[in-house]
Amino acid sequence: MPITLPVSQNQRAKLLYLMKILLDKTDEQNPLTIAEIITELAVYDITAERKSIYTDFELLRQFGLNIEVQRDKTTRYYIANRQFELPELKLLVDAAQSSRFITEKKSEELIAKLSSLTSATQAKQLQRQVYVAGRAKTMNETVYYSIDQIHAAINEGKKIAFRYFDYNVDKKRVYRRDGEIYKTTPVTLCWSDDSYYLIAYNQKHDGLTHYRVDRMSDVSILLDDADDFNRKKFNVADHIKRVFGMYSGELIRATLSFDNSLVNVVLDHFGMDIKLTAKKDGWFEVCADVSVSPVFLAWMFQFGDRGEIKAPEELIKVMRELIAANARKYTPMST
Repeated sequence: MPITLPVSQNQRAKLLYLMKILLDKTDEQNPLTIAEIITELAVYDITAERKSIYTDFELLRQFGLNIEVQRDKTTRYYIANRQFELPELKLLVDAAQSSRFITEKKSEELIAKLSSLTSATQAKQLQRQVYVAGRAKTMNETVYYSIDQIHAAINEGKKIAFRYFDYNVDKKRVYRRDGEIYKTTPVTLCWSDDSYYLIAYNQKHDGLTHYRVDRMSDVSILLDDADDFNRKKFNVADHIKRVFGMYSGELIRATLSFDNSLVNVVLDHFGMDIKLTAKKDGWFEVCADVSVSPVFLAWMFQFGDRGEIKAPEELIKVMRELIAANARKYTPMST
């Protein structure tokens, strides 16, 4: 009478472990032979015959796994055309590592998860350090969960509540309005100047307000329905072009003049749809809706004699007053 050997607990999951081995251990530069695969399965206390592996390969291919064969002196197998290619993962890793609104801890967690989407060998290439000048990481660990709550509120058509804070010189939170709870209608989230912003509708003032998500805390969804806001007519891309540094201010139609060397800078901000009108002596003009704010004025001022506000006169006056006020700070004191 034949002796029936006990089947290991993992033997029943042979197909799953085979898939894990192929995904974790193989890529085009690191294929495995059948013998090596059988050895890897043995690590999980799973026995396998060569013929059964071929059958398993077919099942995994039917499931959607792209198992390729590499033939030279020996026949080897590897996973090709994964859901994410290595250059795509590198791009995502760089974004996670250099982004200001993601904390260092969250960046590391994200990169670890991204690394699991490729082979162990290729994952080593994802452990790269990206340095981006002037991009200090946020200190707010809850930003992920705030974003999730905001998205949920938008989808459910509800208002949100939160507290809003700044940091003092001791790097401590100082809540605005003495910690008063803000209640508002979330419209959308946007990423501008490497920070995440909530664009919210204020029914009382019939206008839009911006909040840095990493400066929001205790975000929760209210039972109150969101205020009526025509989202279909709202174009977030156009809105961001008009608002500099997400700093709200009175919108005004301005004529701006620039040296031709600034074409790329202007297009980067206003987009390819902005009309550029060529002028004499290597200059061009644009007409755009901009917010009358210190951020916009500073943006124009940085170009020195290569940029100029041409109209309207009220905007020129605001710029003139700002320059005069700053000039007084640096005027030498009479002795």
